[in-house]
Amino acid sequence: MSKRLTVLWRVKQLIQIALPGARVMGLDGEDAAPAIIPPAGMVVVRSGDPGEPEYTFSPMAYHYEHRIPIEVSTARSHGLTSEEALDVMLVAIGQAVATDRTLGGLCDWLDTSAAGTDDIAIEAAGKPPRGADLMIMASYSTPNPLT
Repeated sequence: MSKRLTVLWRVKQLIQIALPGARVMGLDGEDAAPAIIPPAGMVVVRSGDPGEPEYTFSPMAYHYEHRIPIEVSTARSHGLTSEEALDVMLVAIGQAVATDRTLGGLCDWLDTSAAGTDDIAIEAAGKPPRGADLMIMASYSTPNPLT
């Protein structure tokens, strides 16, 4: 498996551990989110874009700043408003990244962007669920752009 894909799977695993009750999707053909958000929330990890690498030539290495889009959504949960439940999820993701900034040595550095939040449009009565988009940036190097 390529380093790019290994990094993506490890980011997904990091989020699954940080949010044990949430449904964490993406990377395995699950492109469409379900119509109903599970009570513990939902996260979609997208493959993103590793971008154009920087190079070093001795030894040859390709250095990537891979931007991985993360979509987080939740409704009211356990007595919390949807905004509070979303905040709990975002804090857990941020703490998980801060705890393992190298994904066990796989990356040089892992960081998050600030999250932009908004209501999720649905055709149901009541307060709409909340969603957030953020990026996880993974800095890593590989000797070949395809490995």
